[in-house]
Amino acid sequence: MNRLTSIRSGSSAMGAALLVASPAAVLLTVVLSILYGAKAIPWQTVADAILHFDAGNVNHQIILHSRMPRAVGSLLIGAFLAISGAIMQGMTRNDLASPSVMGVSDGSVFAITVCMVFFPNLSSLGMIFFSLLGSAAAVCIVYGFASLMPNGFSPVRMAITGTIIGSFLSSIAAGLAVYFQVSQNISFWYNARLHQLDPDLIRLVIPFAVTGLLLAFAVSKSVTVLALGEEVSVSLGQRVVLIKLAAGLSVVILTGISVALAGNIGFVGLIIPHIARFLTGVDYRWIIPCAGVLGALFLALCDVASRFINYPFETPIGVVTAMIGVPFFLYLIRTRGGRGHA
Repeated sequence: MNRLTSIRSGSSAMGAALLVASPAAVLLTVVLSILYGAKAIPWQTVADAILHFDAGNVNHQIILHSRMPRAVGSLLIGAFLAISGAIMQGMTRNDLASPSVMGVSDGSVFAITVCMVFFPNLSSLGMIFFSLLGSAAAVCIVYGFASLMPNGFSPVRMAITGTIIGSFLSSIAAGLAVYFQVSQNISFWYNARLHQLDPDLIRLVIPFAVTGLLLAFAVSKSVTVLALGEEVSVSLGQRVVLIKLAAGLSVVILTGISVALAGNIGFVGLIIPHIARFLTGVDYRWIIPCAGVLGALFLALCDVASRFINYPFETPIGVVTAMIGVPFFLYLIRTRGGRGHA
């Protein structure tokens, strides 16, 4: 009880400062994302495209129909994945938990592959539902297998189980794509090409995103207590099962729409929650919004960097996040792999 009191009374100055500074940081990131790429575009041209759009101007077309959706999409996806990872880590008390490591993203890609193979004429909204269904199925499978194994919910075993299930689902999806000759159509979701983001799809996922975010913020206080252990949570009168269902639904929604938008992007949900927790402490009422801000900035800046690593060609965004994420993942396994956080 004393520990819970210390969490609630702890300083949140860093979190507040981060959230106050976030609009300026997001705006600067959007400007960088729009200005720089294979073709440099002057700021005056960007302003003209926004204020006086000319459909016959190629630069205006690039800005409004490619770079702006790409900037907005990368910010949203980064925020969604980071918040999903934060919830997973708090709910499971597992420092290695994230949508990519636990197979949730792979479940979405698998479901989208099935959708492309058997229902090729399905609407974009239908594809989003398939992606959400795949995320939910992957969560159920991973937790089902973990419950059958001795000490299956330990951090390392959960990570191994999630990786194995995710790899299995990805392999089945790749096999289906090759057999039914739709590899070209679904390559987008395997390679996470942010430059091909569909603006209409971004608009479609907004209601789902709002639902997922509201659930995340609604359970944030409960996840803080749950991160101390189920015994503490139960002793304080919390409905643990209900909290886990709400938190899990938030993860499924946010991960599912992220994959539907841009494919499987790894490590954002693993890295960013740790940084947010380091900056703000262990109160998830601060961790979740701060993780969202940091995740948005992280992925958008990685996207900008991907344009210059092999200029003038673009490096896949998954390669950039993996360059940072793999060493971080190995560090976590070495330092915290045998225990969860509290």
